[in-house]
Amino acid sequence: MFLGIDIGTSAVKLVCADTDRILATSSIDIKTSSPQSGWSEQHPDIWWQATRDALSQLARQITLSEVQGIGLSGQMHGSVLLDRNLRPIRPAILWNDSRAIRECDELRAAQPQIGHIAGVLPLPGFTAPKIAWLKQHEPAQYAQLAHILLPKDYIGLCLHGELATDTSDAAGTMWLDQASRKWHVGIAEATDVAPDWLPQVFDGHVVVGTVTAHAAAETGLKPGVPVVAGGGDAATGAISLGATEPGRGFISLGTSGQLFVADRRYKPNPERYVHAFAHTLPDRWYQMAAMLNGARPISWIGGQLGLSAAEVVALAETGSGDRGPIFLPYLTGERSPLGDPHIRACFFGLEDSTTRADLCRSVVEAIAFCFADAAQSFGDTIDSLPELAAIGGGSQSDLLLGLIASVTGRPVIRSEGSDSGPAYGAAQLAACGVGTYGIADLSVQPQTKDRFEPVNHGALQGRLTLFRRLYTAVSAVD
Repeated sequence: MFLGIDIGTSAVKLVCADTDRILATSSIDIKTSSPQSGWSEQHPDIWWQATRDALSQLARQITLSEVQGIGLSGQMHGSVLLDRNLRPIRPAILWNDSRAIRECDELRAAQPQIGHIAGVLPLPGFTAPKIAWLKQHEPAQYAQLAHILLPKDYIGLCLHGELATDTSDAAGTMWLDQASRKWHVGIAEATDVAPDWLPQVFDGHVVVGTVTAHAAAETGLKPGVPVVAGGGDAATGAISLGATEPGRGFISLGTSGQLFVADRRYKPNPERYVHAFAHTLPDRWYQMAAMLNGARPISWIGGQLGLSAAEVVALAETGSGDRGPIFLPYLTGERSPLGDPHIRACFFGLEDSTTRADLCRSVVEAIAFCFADAAQSFGDTIDSLPELAAIGGGSQSDLLLGLIASVTGRPVIRSEGSDSGPAYGAAQLAACGVGTYGIADLSVQPQTKDRFEPVNHGALQGRLTLFRRLYTAVSAVD
């Protein structure tokens, strides 16, 4: 029995699985703070407390002492800043934080080839520019800085006491030379980072430590259980779907959104803000469009209307498919393929007759339109994919998956456990790390449960065209 721990933005999710099925799951919601416009933060101790609470939930379903290996997954790019005593010096600055815009411009000037080295052009959500921002704006905290981790790696530190990360999470910092899969000293120095602040980098299936006696006492886990490096949530989501080989791709619909295509070669395409990153497994890379606004707009509109995410989607199914407003879903700017941290969300075309259902429909539709833009940014690469698997909480919406299939022109499939993808992938990496699986076993694709074929809907395509025109118009407004 293997445990996967996924540190998400809106929840910490746990999956306990054996070699062929999920045995138990648990989830604890967590909140994000925004002390200033464009800021997004969480304190790392919130993640550890939520992990312990989720383990308590899990212990009501399974026997924690029977866990044989643990894998980690988590939101990428977050800057966990530690002092010499391995304590956080401030809340972590998250992937959807846009404060370090000027620092990105400075980094691009200092390292003109950075897009081809790090796999993408500098954007404020990445880890590296945040440290340059910290030195300029919070010098007292910067002076205490001794170690930098990613979110999941802080949970690893709490479990096994080591400073370690994996290739896929390292890839999302901007400090990794993607081709060599080693830290790039020049980029580190350009962002005021000493190389020895960065953790050692491992492949995701490698055991990096074991559960300490202290962690065992706090969690109910057995001391000495192996913990593997794991992966960023995009890579562990890929593992859960067998997306480790060329010709495999998927979409992830969590708080953020990803369109992911696996490969055996490193293929940077920075001009379109397509991320080219190291996978969590050796000798594998991937291309990914990363949208800051995955299924998050659904929970946002739900919060405004007093509805759950499921109620938003159910109401959207009753809304107008051709007369409702157009929604730009850029609540925190946008990454792929726009590279625009300044753009914000808006509705266009509100009428006296517009209903709550119409608003919900336009929000769900806009998420699909973001995936259409992402697919377009890949060029003909996307044509090699026979279908796109879907994972994440948003993958449970038939309406959303049908819309994505229609606007991307790719069939979309859903498999069992699709809402637990990254945590399940982390559990599979743990099984590989202790020898129950081989790396080849991680390429096995789960059985398809539902399939959504593209539908040629002229009105929908017309609304997609209007969506793109609206972005162009709104982005010109200061």
